[in-house]
Amino acid sequence: MSFQQPPPSLGNQYEDDRVLRSYLARVLPETMLREIEPSLIELGRLAGGDLYQMQLADRLNEPTLTQWDAWGNRIDHVEVTPLWREAERIAVDHGLVATAYEQRHGSLSRVHQCALAYLFTPSTDIYSCPLAMTDGAARTLLSSGNQALLDRAVPHLTTRNPEDFWTAGQWMTELTGGSDVGLSEAVAKTVTQEGMSQGQEGGISTPAGLPRWGPRLAPALISESQFAWRLYGTKWFASAITSQIALTLARPEGNPPGGRGLALFYLELRDESGRLRNIQINRLKDKLGTRKVPTAELTLVGTPAQLVKGTTDGVRNIAPLLNITRLWNGISAVALMRRGLALAFDFARKRTAFGAPLSEKPLHMDTLAGLQAEAEAAFHLAFYVAELTGRAETAGMPLGINRTGEIDEDETLLLRLLTPVMKLTTGKQAVLVLSEVLEAFGGAGYVEDTGLPQLLRDSQVLPIWEGTTNVLSLDALRALGVASNVQESPSPGKAISNQRSTESRVGDSVSTIRGSDQAAVSQVGMSQGEEGGISTP
Repeated sequence: MSFQQPPPSLGNQYEDDRVLRSYLARVLPETMLREIEPSLIELGRLAGGDLYQMQLADRLNEPTLTQWDAWGNRIDHVEVTPLWREAERIAVDHGLVATAYEQRHGSLSRVHQCALAYLFTPSTDIYSCPLAMTDGAARTLLSSGNQALLDRAVPHLTTRNPEDFWTAGQWMTELTGGSDVGLSEAVAKTVTQEGMSQGQEGGISTPAGLPRWGPRLAPALISESQFAWRLYGTKWFASAITSQIALTLARPEGNPPGGRGLALFYLELRDESGRLRNIQINRLKDKLGTRKVPTAELTLVGTPAQLVKGTTDGVRNIAPLLNITRLWNGISAVALMRRGLALAFDFARKRTAFGAPLSEKPLHMDTLAGLQAEAEAAFHLAFYVAELTGRAETAGMPLGINRTGEIDEDETLLLRLLTPVMKLTTGKQAVLVLSEVLEAFGGAGYVEDTGLPQLLRDSQVLPIWEGTTNVLSLDALRALGVASNVQESPSPGKAISNQRSTESRVGDSVSTIRGSDQAAVSQVGMSQGEEGGISTP
Protein backbone atom coordinates (compact mmCIF):
# COMPACT_ATOMS: atom_id res chain seq x y z
CA MET A 1 0.00 0.00 0.00
CA SER A 2 1.47 3.35 -1.02
CA PHE A 3 -0.40 5.41 1.58
CA GLN A 4 -0.10 4.82 5.30
CA GLN A 5 -1.00 6.87 8.34
CA PRO A 6 0.95 6.54 11.59
CA PRO A 7 -1.34 5.44 14.42
CA PRO A 8 -1.61 7.56 17.55
CA SER A 9 0.11 6.23 20.64
CA LEU A 10 0.03 6.89 24.36
CA GLY A 11 2.73 7.48 26.93
CA ASN A 12 2.44 7.27 30.70
CA GLN A 13 -1.05 8.62 31.29
CA TYR A 14 -0.14 10.10 34.66
CA GLU A 15 3.18 11.67 33.75
CA ASP A 16 1.77 13.10 30.51
CA ASP A 17 -1.30 14.63 32.17
CA ARG A 18 -0.48 18.22 33.06
CA VAL A 19 -3.94 18.91 34.43
CA LEU A 20 -4.06 15.95 36.82
CA ARG A 21 -0.53 16.48 38.12
CA SER A 22 -1.06 20.21 38.61
CA TYR A 23 -4.36 19.65 40.39
CA LEU A 24 -2.99 17.02 42.77
CA ALA A 25 0.05 19.19 43.58
CA ARG A 26 -2.29 22.04 44.49
CA VAL A 27 -4.86 20.08 46.50
CA LEU A 28 -2.88 17.35 48.26
CA PRO A 29 -0.37 17.79 51.07
CA GLU A 30 3.16 17.24 49.81
CA THR A 31 3.68 14.20 52.03
CA MET A 32 0.49 12.57 50.75
CA LEU A 33 1.42 13.18 47.12
CA ARG A 34 4.86 11.65 47.66
CA GLU A 35 3.22 8.58 49.20
CA ILE A 36 0.60 7.94 46.51
CA GLU A 37 2.44 9.11 43.39
CA PRO A 38 4.28 5.82 42.73
CA SER A 39 0.96 3.98 42.37
CA LEU A 40 -0.37 6.72 40.08
CA ILE A 41 2.74 6.50 37.93
CA GLU A 42 2.40 2.71 37.72
CA LEU A 43 -1.29 2.89 36.83
CA GLY A 44 -0.50 5.58 34.27
CA ARG A 45 2.09 3.28 32.73
CA LEU A 46 -0.42 0.44 32.49
CA ALA A 47 -3.16 2.70 31.10
CA GLY A 48 -0.95 3.95 28.29
CA GLY A 49 0.92 0.69 27.75
CA ASP A 50 -0.03 -2.91 28.47
CA LEU A 51 -3.69 -2.26 29.28
CA TYR A 52 -4.16 -0.04 26.23
CA GLN A 53 -2.61 -2.66 23.95
CA MET A 54 -4.79 -5.35 25.52
CA GLN A 55 -7.83 -3.13 25.00
CA LEU A 56 -7.06 -2.81 21.29
CA ALA A 57 -6.52 -6.56 20.96
CA ASP A 58 -9.76 -7.27 22.87
CA ARG A 59 -11.82 -4.89 20.72
CA LEU A 60 -14.04 -7.48 19.04
CA ASN A 61 -14.68 -9.62 22.12
CA GLU A 62 -17.97 -9.23 23.97
CA PRO A 63 -19.63 -11.00 26.90
CA THR A 64 -21.66 -14.08 26.07
CA LEU A 65 -24.66 -15.76 27.69
CA THR A 66 -25.10 -19.54 27.63
CA GLN A 67 -28.57 -20.35 28.91
CA TRP A 68 -28.55 -24.16 28.52
CA ASP A 69 -25.94 -26.86 28.70
CA ALA A 70 -25.71 -29.81 26.31
CA TRP A 71 -28.05 -31.88 28.50
CA GLY A 72 -30.90 -29.41 28.70
CA ASN A 73 -30.06 -27.91 32.09
CA ARG A 74 -30.55 -24.17 32.36
CA ILE A 75 -27.27 -22.65 33.50
CA ASP A 76 -27.43 -18.94 32.54
CA HIS A 77 -23.65 -18.65 32.43
CA VAL A 78 -22.17 -15.27 31.50
CA GLU A 79 -18.59 -15.14 30.26
CA VAL A 80 -16.82 -11.78 30.13
CA THR A 81 -13.84 -10.82 28.00
CA PRO A 82 -10.14 -11.25 28.86
CA LEU A 83 -9.76 -7.48 29.26
CA TRP A 84 -12.47 -7.39 31.91
CA ARG A 85 -10.87 -10.22 33.86
CA GLU A 86 -7.57 -8.37 33.87
CA ALA A 87 -9.31 -5.09 34.70
CA GLU A 88 -10.78 -6.55 37.87
CA ARG A 89 -7.41 -7.82 39.03
CA ILE A 90 -5.77 -4.44 38.48
CA ALA A 91 -8.68 -2.58 40.08
CA VAL A 92 -8.49 -4.65 43.25
CA ASP A 93 -4.70 -4.51 43.37
CA HIS A 94 -4.70 -0.71 43.08
CA GLY A 95 -7.61 -0.31 45.50
CA LEU A 96 -9.99 1.50 43.19
CA VAL A 97 -12.82 0.92 45.65
CA ALA A 98 -10.82 0.24 48.81
CA THR A 99 -8.95 3.57 48.76
CA ALA A 100 -12.09 5.55 49.60
CA TYR A 101 -12.84 3.36 52.63
CA GLU A 102 -9.39 2.78 54.08
CA GLN A 103 -9.35 6.52 54.85
CA ARG A 104 -5.56 6.71 55.02
CA HIS A 105 -5.81 10.36 54.06
CA GLY A 106 -9.16 11.31 55.52
CA SER A 107 -11.38 13.37 53.25
CA LEU A 108 -8.74 13.43 50.51
CA SER A 109 -9.07 9.67 50.12
CA ARG A 110 -11.92 10.34 47.67
CA VAL A 111 -9.67 12.57 45.58
CA HIS A 112 -7.02 9.84 45.57
CA GLN A 113 -9.60 7.25 44.51
CA CYS A 114 -10.96 9.45 41.72
CA ALA A 115 -7.44 10.05 40.40
CA LEU A 116 -7.00 6.28 40.18
CA ALA A 117 -10.36 5.86 38.45
CA TYR A 118 -9.55 8.67 36.02
CA LEU A 119 -6.38 6.87 34.90
CA PHE A 120 -7.93 3.39 34.91
CA THR A 121 -11.27 3.91 33.14
CA PRO A 122 -10.35 4.71 29.51
CA SER A 123 -8.23 1.57 29.04
CA THR A 124 -10.67 -0.92 30.59
CA ASP A 125 -13.83 -0.55 28.49
CA ILE A 126 -16.04 0.81 31.26
CA TYR A 127 -15.06 -1.64 33.98
CA SER A 128 -15.68 1.50 36.03
CA CYS A 129 -19.38 0.54 35.83
CA PRO A 130 -19.25 -2.39 38.30
CA LEU A 131 -16.71 -0.51 40.41
CA ALA A 132 -19.05 2.47 40.69
CA MET A 133 -21.96 0.28 41.78
CA THR A 134 -19.73 -1.60 44.22
CA ASP A 135 -18.56 1.67 45.75
CA GLY A 136 -22.13 2.94 45.91
CA ALA A 137 -23.39 -0.26 47.51
CA ALA A 138 -20.71 -0.05 50.20
CA ARG A 139 -21.64 3.55 50.96
CA THR A 140 -25.36 2.70 51.04
CA LEU A 141 -24.89 -0.20 53.45
CA LEU A 142 -22.67 1.94 55.68
CA SER A 143 -25.36 4.62 55.71
CA SER A 144 -28.19 2.18 56.39
CA GLY A 145 -27.35 1.27 59.96
CA ASN A 146 -28.03 -2.39 59.12
CA GLN A 147 -25.13 -3.88 61.04
CA ALA A 148 -25.71 -7.45 59.89
CA LEU A 149 -25.52 -6.56 56.20
CA LEU A 150 -22.72 -4.10 56.83
CA ASP A 151 -20.62 -6.79 58.52
CA ARG A 152 -21.59 -9.31 55.87
CA ALA A 153 -20.87 -7.40 52.66
CA VAL A 154 -18.80 -4.25 53.15
CA PRO A 155 -15.50 -6.04 53.91
CA HIS A 156 -15.86 -7.91 50.61
CA LEU A 157 -16.80 -4.80 48.64
CA THR A 158 -13.83 -2.79 49.93
CA THR A 159 -11.05 -5.39 50.12
CA ARG A 160 -7.73 -5.44 48.24
CA ASN A 161 -7.69 -9.24 48.23
CA PRO A 162 -8.82 -10.55 44.80
CA GLU A 163 -10.03 -13.82 46.33
CA ASP A 164 -12.40 -12.01 48.69
CA PHE A 165 -13.50 -9.15 46.44
CA TRP A 166 -17.18 -8.83 45.49
CA THR A 167 -18.79 -6.50 43.02
CA ALA A 168 -22.34 -5.20 43.39
CA GLY A 169 -25.19 -4.64 40.97
CA GLN A 170 -27.86 -1.95 41.06
CA TRP A 171 -31.17 -3.21 39.69
CA MET A 172 -33.73 -0.46 39.40
CA THR A 173 -34.87 -0.02 35.80
CA GLU A 174 -38.04 -1.91 34.85
CA LEU A 175 -40.18 -1.97 31.71
CA THR A 176 -42.67 0.42 33.27
CA GLY A 177 -40.24 2.93 34.67
CA GLY A 178 -36.71 4.11 34.05
CA SER A 179 -36.51 7.55 35.60
CA ASP A 180 -40.08 7.19 36.90
CA VAL A 181 -39.05 4.68 39.55
CA GLY A 182 -42.38 4.95 41.32
CA LEU A 183 -43.96 2.83 38.56
CA SER A 184 -41.82 -0.19 39.47
CA GLU A 185 -43.83 -3.41 39.50
CA ALA A 186 -41.43 -5.82 41.24
CA VAL A 187 -43.18 -7.32 44.27
CA ALA A 188 -41.70 -8.44 47.57
CA LYS A 189 -43.36 -11.11 49.70
CA THR A 190 -42.37 -12.40 53.08
CA VAL A 191 -41.69 -16.11 53.28
CA THR A 192 -44.98 -16.49 55.18
CA GLN A 193 -46.91 -14.56 52.53
CA GLU A 194 -45.30 -16.59 49.80
CA GLY A 195 -46.33 -19.91 51.29
CA MET A 196 -43.57 -21.88 49.62
CA SER A 197 -40.30 -23.41 50.58
CA GLN A 198 -37.56 -21.49 48.86
CA GLY A 199 -35.46 -22.80 46.04
CA GLN A 200 -38.24 -24.93 44.55
CA GLU A 201 -38.79 -22.81 41.47
CA GLY A 202 -36.76 -20.76 39.09
CA GLY A 203 -33.37 -22.01 40.21
CA ILE A 204 -30.50 -22.31 37.76
CA SER A 205 -28.06 -25.18 37.96
CA THR A 206 -24.32 -24.91 37.50
CA PRO A 207 -22.83 -28.25 36.46
CA ALA A 208 -19.53 -29.19 38.04
CA GLY A 209 -16.54 -28.11 36.05
CA LEU A 210 -18.23 -25.20 34.27
CA PRO A 211 -15.81 -22.26 34.32
CA ARG A 212 -17.21 -19.15 35.95
CA TRP A 213 -15.75 -15.67 35.75
CA GLY A 214 -14.99 -14.11 39.12
CA PRO A 215 -16.95 -16.66 41.12
CA ARG A 216 -15.75 -16.06 44.70
CA LEU A 217 -19.19 -17.41 45.47
CA ALA A 218 -20.81 -15.69 48.39
CA PRO A 219 -21.24 -18.31 51.07
CA ALA A 220 -24.85 -18.42 52.19
CA LEU A 221 -25.87 -15.79 54.74
CA ILE A 222 -25.60 -18.48 57.43
CA SER A 223 -28.59 -20.11 55.77
CA GLU A 224 -30.88 -19.04 52.96
CA SER A 225 -33.77 -19.02 55.42
CA GLN A 226 -32.37 -15.80 56.87
CA PHE A 227 -33.42 -14.05 53.67
CA ALA A 228 -36.91 -13.25 54.90
CA TRP A 229 -38.29 -11.95 51.60
CA ARG A 230 -38.87 -13.27 48.09
CA LEU A 231 -38.81 -10.97 45.06
CA TYR A 232 -40.89 -11.33 41.88
CA GLY A 233 -40.68 -9.24 38.73
CA THR A 234 -38.53 -8.23 35.78
CA LYS A 235 -35.49 -5.97 35.85
CA TRP A 236 -35.09 -4.64 32.34
CA PHE A 237 -31.55 -3.20 32.41
CA ALA A 238 -29.29 -4.79 35.02
CA SER A 239 -25.65 -3.95 34.40
CA ALA A 240 -22.59 -6.04 35.28
CA ILE A 241 -24.67 -9.13 35.92
CA THR A 242 -21.59 -11.10 37.00
CA SER A 243 -21.65 -9.40 40.41
CA GLN A 244 -21.91 -11.34 43.65
CA ILE A 245 -24.58 -9.12 45.27
CA ALA A 246 -27.14 -6.54 44.19
CA LEU A 247 -29.28 -3.80 45.67
CA THR A 248 -32.73 -3.51 44.15
CA LEU A 249 -36.14 -1.95 44.68
CA ALA A 250 -39.39 -3.86 45.10
CA ARG A 251 -42.82 -3.13 46.56
CA PRO A 252 -43.77 -5.15 49.64
CA GLU A 253 -47.26 -6.56 49.27
CA GLY A 254 -49.82 -4.16 50.66
CA ASN A 255 -47.66 -1.07 50.21
CA PRO A 256 -49.16 1.94 48.40
CA PRO A 257 -48.21 2.82 44.81
CA GLY A 258 -45.54 5.37 44.03
CA GLY A 259 -41.93 5.78 45.04
CA ARG A 260 -42.51 5.83 48.79
CA GLY A 261 -44.12 2.40 48.69
CA LEU A 262 -40.91 0.81 47.41
CA ALA A 263 -38.36 -0.79 49.70
CA LEU A 264 -34.63 -1.34 49.24
CA PHE A 265 -33.48 -4.96 49.23
CA TYR A 266 -30.13 -6.75 49.38
CA LEU A 267 -29.64 -10.05 47.58
CA GLU A 268 -26.83 -12.46 46.80
CA LEU A 269 -27.01 -13.84 43.28
CA ARG A 270 -25.67 -17.35 43.85
CA ASP A 271 -25.58 -19.93 46.59
CA GLU A 272 -22.50 -21.85 47.70
CA SER A 273 -22.77 -24.27 44.78
CA GLY A 274 -22.90 -21.50 42.18
CA ARG A 275 -26.63 -21.90 41.57
CA LEU A 276 -28.45 -18.68 40.74
CA ARG A 277 -30.99 -17.97 43.45
CA ASN A 278 -34.25 -18.01 41.52
CA ILE A 279 -32.95 -15.54 38.94
CA GLN A 280 -33.39 -16.08 35.22
CA ILE A 281 -31.15 -14.21 32.77
CA ASN A 282 -33.38 -13.74 29.75
CA ARG A 283 -30.86 -12.05 27.49
CA LEU A 284 -27.91 -9.68 27.31
CA LYS A 285 -28.71 -6.24 25.94
CA ASP A 286 -27.49 -5.30 22.46
CA LYS A 287 -26.29 -1.74 23.13
CA LEU A 288 -24.86 1.17 21.17
CA GLY A 289 -21.82 1.34 23.45
CA THR A 290 -20.42 -0.08 26.70
CA ARG A 291 -20.58 -3.42 24.93
CA LYS A 292 -18.08 -5.05 27.29
CA VAL A 293 -20.51 -4.48 30.18
CA PRO A 294 -22.76 -7.57 30.51
CA THR A 295 -26.11 -5.83 30.87
CA ALA A 296 -29.01 -8.22 31.24
CA GLU A 297 -32.77 -8.49 31.35
CA LEU A 298 -33.67 -10.52 34.43
CA THR A 299 -36.72 -12.26 35.82
CA LEU A 300 -36.92 -12.67 39.57
CA VAL A 301 -38.98 -15.73 40.46
CA GLY A 302 -38.93 -15.84 44.24
CA THR A 303 -35.39 -14.51 44.66
CA PRO A 304 -34.33 -14.55 48.33
CA ALA A 305 -33.65 -11.04 49.61
CA GLN A 306 -33.29 -9.05 52.80
CA LEU A 307 -34.49 -5.56 53.64
CA VAL A 308 -31.74 -2.97 53.89
CA LYS A 309 -33.67 -0.32 55.81
CA GLY A 310 -37.40 -0.35 56.42
CA THR A 311 -40.33 -1.47 54.28
CA THR A 312 -40.81 1.93 52.57
CA ASP A 313 -38.79 4.85 51.18
CA GLY A 314 -36.50 2.66 49.10
CA VAL A 315 -35.67 5.48 46.69
CA ARG A 316 -34.55 7.70 49.55
CA ASN A 317 -32.55 4.86 51.09
CA ILE A 318 -30.67 4.14 47.87
CA ALA A 319 -29.71 7.82 47.44
CA PRO A 320 -26.14 7.33 48.78
CA LEU A 321 -25.51 4.82 46.00
CA LEU A 322 -26.78 7.23 43.36
CA ASN A 323 -24.62 10.07 44.61
CA ILE A 324 -21.52 7.87 44.37
CA THR A 325 -22.36 6.48 40.93
CA ARG A 326 -23.03 10.00 39.65
CA LEU A 327 -19.57 10.99 40.84
CA TRP A 328 -18.08 8.01 38.99
CA ASN A 329 -20.12 8.98 35.92
CA GLY A 330 -18.52 12.42 35.95
CA ILE A 331 -15.02 11.04 36.46
CA SER A 332 -15.59 8.61 33.58
CA ALA A 333 -16.72 11.49 31.37
CA VAL A 334 -13.60 13.56 31.97
CA ALA A 335 -11.41 10.45 31.64
CA LEU A 336 -12.83 9.58 28.21
CA MET A 337 -12.44 13.18 27.06
CA ARG A 338 -8.84 13.14 28.23
CA ARG A 339 -8.16 9.88 26.37
CA GLY A 340 -9.61 11.18 23.11
CA LEU A 341 -7.60 14.39 23.32
CA ALA A 342 -4.37 12.57 24.21
CA LEU A 343 -4.74 10.51 21.05
CA ALA A 344 -5.74 13.54 18.96
CA PHE A 345 -2.77 15.65 20.03
CA ASP A 346 -0.37 12.77 19.38
CA PHE A 347 -1.92 12.18 15.97
CA ALA A 348 -1.59 15.88 15.13
CA ARG A 349 2.17 15.65 15.62
CA LYS A 350 2.42 12.61 13.32
CA ARG A 351 -0.10 13.24 10.57
CA THR A 352 1.14 15.33 7.65
CA ALA A 353 -1.35 17.18 5.44
CA PHE A 354 -0.76 19.93 2.91
CA GLY A 355 2.98 19.76 3.43
CA ALA A 356 3.15 20.03 7.23
CA PRO A 357 2.08 18.19 10.39
CA LEU A 358 -1.40 18.98 11.66
CA SER A 359 0.26 20.34 14.80
CA GLU A 360 1.50 23.25 12.66
CA LYS A 361 -1.97 24.08 11.35
CA PRO A 362 -3.33 26.95 13.50
CA LEU A 363 -7.00 26.18 12.87
CA HIS A 364 -6.61 22.49 13.74
CA MET A 365 -4.72 23.26 16.94
CA ASP A 366 -7.18 26.00 17.87
CA THR A 367 -9.98 23.45 17.57
CA LEU A 368 -8.16 21.00 19.83
CA ALA A 369 -7.39 23.80 22.29
CA GLY A 370 -11.08 24.59 22.56
CA LEU A 371 -11.87 20.95 23.26
CA GLN A 372 -9.06 20.83 25.81
CA ALA A 373 -10.57 23.83 27.60
CA GLU A 374 -13.93 22.04 27.78
CA ALA A 375 -12.29 18.91 29.17
CA GLU A 376 -10.25 20.82 31.75
CA ALA A 377 -13.29 22.70 33.02
CA ALA A 378 -15.17 19.41 33.36
CA PHE A 379 -12.18 17.89 35.16
CA HIS A 380 -12.13 20.60 37.83
CA LEU A 381 -15.90 20.44 38.34
CA ALA A 382 -15.87 16.65 38.77
CA PHE A 383 -12.90 16.65 41.13
CA TYR A 384 -14.37 19.48 43.20
CA VAL A 385 -17.43 17.29 43.76
CA ALA A 386 -15.00 14.51 44.75
CA GLU A 387 -13.46 16.86 47.33
CA LEU A 388 -16.86 17.75 48.77
CA THR A 389 -17.93 14.10 48.81
CA GLY A 390 -14.81 13.17 50.76
CA ARG A 391 -15.45 15.90 53.31
CA ALA A 392 -19.06 14.82 53.73
CA GLU A 393 -18.00 11.21 54.30
CA THR A 394 -15.46 12.07 57.00
CA ALA A 395 -17.74 14.44 58.89
CA GLY A 396 -18.49 13.07 62.34
CA MET A 397 -15.87 10.33 62.19
CA PRO A 398 -13.93 9.50 65.37
CA LEU A 399 -10.86 11.63 66.02
CA GLY A 400 -8.68 8.61 65.31
CA ILE A 401 -9.44 9.05 61.61
CA ASN A 402 -6.82 11.11 59.79
CA ARG A 403 -9.10 13.92 58.68
CA THR A 404 -7.98 16.78 56.48
CA GLY A 405 -10.97 19.07 56.89
CA GLU A 406 -14.67 18.45 57.48
CA ILE A 407 -17.45 19.80 55.34
CA ASP A 408 -19.23 22.96 56.50
CA GLU A 409 -22.90 23.80 56.11
CA ASP A 410 -22.58 25.77 52.88
CA GLU A 411 -20.45 23.05 51.30
CA THR A 412 -23.00 20.41 52.31
CA LEU A 413 -25.70 22.37 50.55
CA LEU A 414 -23.43 22.97 47.58
CA LEU A 415 -22.70 19.25 47.28
CA ARG A 416 -26.43 18.53 47.18
CA LEU A 417 -26.72 20.92 44.24
CA LEU A 418 -23.49 20.20 42.38
CA THR A 419 -23.80 16.41 42.29
CA PRO A 420 -26.63 16.42 39.69
CA VAL A 421 -25.27 19.52 37.95
CA MET A 422 -21.80 17.99 37.58
CA LYS A 423 -23.17 14.70 36.31
CA LEU A 424 -25.47 16.19 33.68
CA THR A 425 -22.89 18.74 32.51
CA THR A 426 -19.94 16.38 32.14
CA GLY A 427 -22.07 13.70 30.49
CA LYS A 428 -23.22 16.11 27.78
CA GLN A 429 -19.73 17.55 27.36
CA ALA A 430 -18.18 14.13 26.82
CA VAL A 431 -20.46 13.34 23.87
CA LEU A 432 -19.85 16.70 22.19
CA VAL A 433 -16.10 16.75 22.80
CA LEU A 434 -15.53 13.18 21.64
CA SER A 435 -17.60 13.72 18.51
CA GLU A 436 -15.22 16.53 17.55
CA VAL A 437 -12.22 14.46 18.59
CA LEU A 438 -13.21 11.83 16.02
CA GLU A 439 -13.48 14.57 13.40
CA ALA A 440 -9.87 15.55 14.19
CA PHE A 441 -8.78 12.16 12.81
CA GLY A 442 -10.69 12.53 9.56
CA GLY A 443 -11.79 9.22 8.08
CA ALA A 444 -9.68 7.26 10.56
CA GLY A 445 -11.95 8.51 13.32
CA TYR A 446 -14.90 6.84 11.60
CA VAL A 447 -13.27 3.43 11.13
CA GLU A 448 -14.01 0.91 13.86
CA ASP A 449 -10.73 -0.98 13.74
CA THR A 450 -8.81 2.12 14.88
CA GLY A 451 -10.66 1.81 18.20
CA LEU A 452 -11.59 5.49 18.05
CA PRO A 453 -15.37 5.27 17.43
CA GLN A 454 -15.73 3.28 20.64
CA LEU A 455 -14.87 6.42 22.61
CA LEU A 456 -17.93 8.16 21.21
CA ARG A 457 -20.21 5.13 21.51
CA ASP A 458 -19.22 4.55 25.12
CA SER A 459 -19.61 8.22 26.03
CA GLN A 460 -23.18 8.27 24.71
CA VAL A 461 -24.38 6.44 27.81
CA LEU A 462 -23.04 9.08 30.19
CA PRO A 463 -25.98 11.51 29.80
CA ILE A 464 -28.37 8.56 30.31
CA TRP A 465 -26.94 6.51 33.18
CA GLU A 466 -27.84 7.71 36.66
CA GLY A 467 -30.42 10.23 35.47
CA THR A 468 -30.96 11.92 32.13
CA THR A 469 -30.21 15.60 31.64
CA ASN A 470 -33.81 16.72 32.17
CA VAL A 471 -34.31 14.49 35.21
CA LEU A 472 -31.18 15.85 36.86
CA SER A 473 -32.07 19.42 35.90
CA LEU A 474 -35.29 19.03 37.85
CA ASP A 475 -33.36 17.50 40.73
CA ALA A 476 -31.01 20.49 40.76
CA LEU A 477 -34.02 22.78 40.96
CA ARG A 478 -35.35 20.70 43.85
CA ALA A 479 -32.04 21.32 45.58
CA LEU A 480 -32.63 25.03 45.09
CA GLY A 481 -36.02 24.71 46.75
CA VAL A 482 -38.14 25.44 43.68
CA ALA A 483 -39.30 21.90 42.93
CA SER A 484 -42.96 22.67 43.49
CA ASN A 485 -42.92 25.02 40.50
CA VAL A 486 -41.04 22.65 38.18
CA GLN A 487 -43.30 20.00 36.71
CA GLU A 488 -43.64 18.32 33.35
CA SER A 489 -46.70 20.24 32.16
CA PRO A 490 -48.72 19.49 29.01
CA SER A 491 -49.77 23.14 28.91
CA PRO A 492 -47.26 25.50 27.22
CA GLY A 493 -48.79 28.48 28.95
CA LYS A 494 -48.48 26.84 32.32
CA ALA A 495 -44.91 25.80 31.55
CA ILE A 496 -43.97 29.40 30.71
CA SER A 497 -45.65 30.63 33.87
CA ASN A 498 -43.80 28.04 35.90
CA GLN A 499 -40.52 29.03 34.26
CA ARG A 500 -41.02 32.70 35.17
CA SER A 501 -41.95 31.77 38.71
CA THR A 502 -38.92 29.53 38.95
CA GLU A 503 -36.57 32.22 37.67
CA SER A 504 -37.93 34.71 40.18
CA ARG A 505 -37.37 32.28 43.04
CA VAL A 506 -33.82 31.12 42.29
CA GLY A 507 -32.21 34.37 43.47
CA ASP A 508 -29.66 33.80 46.17
CA SER A 509 -29.05 30.08 45.69
CA VAL A 510 -27.33 29.34 48.98
CA SER A 511 -29.98 30.99 51.12
CA THR A 512 -32.68 29.29 49.06
CA ILE A 513 -31.12 25.88 49.56
CA ARG A 514 -31.12 26.47 53.32
CA GLY A 515 -34.90 26.54 53.20
CA SER A 516 -35.19 23.27 51.30
CA ASP A 517 -35.76 19.78 52.62
CA GLN A 518 -33.18 19.46 55.41
CA ALA A 519 -33.69 15.73 55.67
CA ALA A 520 -32.43 15.32 52.13
CA VAL A 521 -29.57 17.75 52.69
CA SER A 522 -28.44 16.08 55.90
CA GLN A 523 -27.88 12.79 54.13
CA VAL A 524 -26.34 14.55 51.11
CA GLY A 525 -28.73 12.62 48.92
CA MET A 526 -31.75 12.95 46.72
CA SER A 527 -35.12 13.41 48.32
CA GLN A 528 -37.46 12.29 45.62
CA GLY A 529 -40.79 10.56 45.51
CA GLU A 530 -42.78 9.52 42.52
CA GLU A 531 -41.47 12.10 40.07
CA GLY A 532 -38.03 12.75 38.66
CA GLY A 533 -36.48 9.42 39.56
CA ILE A 534 -33.42 7.73 38.22
CA SER A 535 -32.34 6.02 35.03
CA THR A 536 -29.77 3.46 36.06
CA PRO A 537 -27.01 1.48 34.34
